[in-house]
Formats: sequence, C-alpha cells, structure tokens
Amino acid sequence: MTSFALWGAIETGLVFAFVGIGVYLAFRILDFPDLTVDGSFPLGGAVTAVLILGGWNPWAAMAAAAVAGALAGLVTAALNVWFRILHILASILTMTALYSINIRVMDRPNMPIMNAETVLTPFLHGTTPPAYIMRPIVLAVLVAIAVALVVLFLATDTGLAMRATGANKRMARAQGVRTGGMVFLGLALSNALVAVGGSLFTQTSRFADVTAGVGTIVVGLAAVIIGETLLPGRRILVAVIGCVIGSVIYRVAVQFALSADFLGLQASDLRLVIAVLVAVALILPRLRRGGSST
Repeated sequence: MTSFALWGAIETGLVFAFVGIGVYLAFRILDFPDLTVDGSFPLGGAVTAVLILGGWNPWAAMAAAAVAGALAGLVTAALNVWFRILHILASILTMTALYSINIRVMDRPNMPIMNAETVLTPFLHGTTPPAYIMRPIVLAVLVAIAVALVVLFLATDTGLAMRATGANKRMARAQGVRTGGMVFLGLALSNALVAVGGSLFTQTSRFADVTAGVGTIVVGLAAVIIGETLLPGRRILVAVIGCVIGSVIYRVAVQFALSADFLGLQASDLRLVIAVLVAVALILPRLRRGGSST
C-alpha cells in the first residue's frame, strides 16, 4: 500500500468517524438500533451538493445538512414514540423513504461538484504539507471538535438523562425523565452527525450519490466495535475516541486488503472484505472473554 493510499484511507476513516460517533449515540447510549443512517448519510451529501452549487458557503451547507439529518432522525423517533412502531422497523421505513427524498433533493441520482469550493479549499493553497496530507489534518481537527462536543453534552444533565433512558427506560421514567423526548433528541443528534459525515464525504469526493449510504450502518457499527475492542472501558471519552480510532483502522484495513497483491482481491470484493472485517471485530471480544474465563 502506497503512502498516498494510506493517507486516503485515513481521510475516509476520519470522514466516517462522524458516522461512528452517531451510531454510538443511537446503539450504545440510547440502545436504539437505528438504520436511518443509511438514508441520512446520502441526505447530508445531497443537501450539501445542491446548496454549494446554489452558491452557499460550504460551512453553511454542512450546517444545513446537519439539520436535514436531524429531521430524518426526528421522523424515526416520531414513528417509534408516537405511533409505537418497533424501533428497527421505524428506522427502516424512514431509510426507505429517504432514498426517494434524496433523489428529489438532487433531482437526479447523483450530482458532481468538481470545481466548487468546499470547507477544505482554504486549507489546501500555499500549505507546506501536500494536499493529500493536509486534508486528513483538517478533518482530524473537525473530528476532535465533534468528540469534545459530544463528550461535554453527555456529561450534562440532559446527557445523563439520555444515558439513563438507554440503560433502563422504565427506571428513568420513574425518576421523572421524559424518555420519549430523549429518544427524539438522541436520534436527532445521531443522524445530524451522520449527515455531517455525508456532507464531508461529498466535499472530499466531489460528488453526491443516492447510493452512497448503502452499508453505512455496517461501517458505523464496525467503528464502534473495533473501538470497544481496542479501548475497552466505561468512560464516555474513551468510547467516543475509540469510535474514531476504530473508523480509521477499519478503513486502513479495507485499503490494505484491497491493495495486497498476494490476496488477489479486486474492487468488486469490497463488500466481502467489509463483511469479513466486521465479523472479525465481532468475534474478537468474544474470544477475549472466553480466554479470560478459562
């Protein structure tokens, strides 16, 4: 694997770190299996592409993408909380609807933004490191800001109430926590982060595509599981940082597998590589527990 490919994998991993953090909020904090992310990820990219081509500032376009993602999360929450639809089914319904909505947003299945200004553009002119190194550095700063904000939020009273809702909804309700409101807030934040990841993916790859979200939930879960395996512990900061590290390691592992000539893998084998890596990430913690128990 060349250094260019390595830095490219790190860049993609940092983009999907937002997905990992969002999935962590839904799956681990709220205990809510949310498949909406497969639709909110391309939604963030679609909104960003349309607004940037419409003359918006790329930062404002990314903020609008976050709002769109939050709205998608609110729809899933409404189906679950108000209409008592099973959480995973509610998220599948929203994800399915978002496929058509994303096409409506772009008025086509995909949209290139090849020559448009992005959030990374100001940092790529006149810099000492090459662009392929500078991009991951800028993304790492954005990820660090997201990690800090999420950790600080989860330490507030509202964040603690959300954590209590995921740990034991009945007990949290008995303590006066509005668990329905926590589900709304948690899914909105989760999908807003995923949409930001979709926005950055569009701005780094220079195109938005309605199929970009296929398998997003798998990537997010892989980041969470790998992070928990490498950085076990109950502290929120450690867990969130683990999501970031897991996302980067996951993308580097995928790139290494596809670049290793002795394995004989091709680009068409990407889904196979992803399935194997996620399976390994799921099996390793069980092997560790089994070994320690013996």
